[in-house]
Amino acid sequence: MTLRPDIASRLRRDPAGLVCAVVQQHDTGEVLMVGWMDDEALDRTLRQGRVTFWSRSRQEYWRKGDTSGHVQYVRSVALDCDGDALLVTVDQVGAACHTGRRSCFMAGGDLGAVVGAALHPGVHEEPGSPGEGRSGADQG
Repeated sequence: MTLRPDIASRLRRDPAGLVCAVVQQHDTGEVLMVGWMDDEALDRTLRQGRVTFWSRSRQEYWRKGDTSGHVQYVRSVALDCDGDALLVTVDQVGAACHTGRRSCFMAGGDLGAVVGAALHPGVHEEPGSPGEGRSGADQG
């Protein structure tokens, strides 16, 4: 089969013809992994109820869980506003990461970013910092 034209026309693919797919657990919101889909992988995902990716390293399709048993059952698929990323919500069975961890982001680890917080509604900068007092809409 082929991807429906009304969906295919909305995708902004990279030079290899791929779109980034962020996979998220449907009930907790936990981000599990990122994979890549071409039109065929997306079509299979939409039609079969199981997530299919394009493997950039192996240059072949793979359906999550076929060898590991760690299946991703599709709950929804959404396209972002730019058409260059998909959000696939799933019911994950077992580990999502090839390392055996629940999430690929657990396996990669925290990078120690400074945690920011809004001072009050509409202000996103510390006093005296560049852009002080500008709202998010003003920051471009």
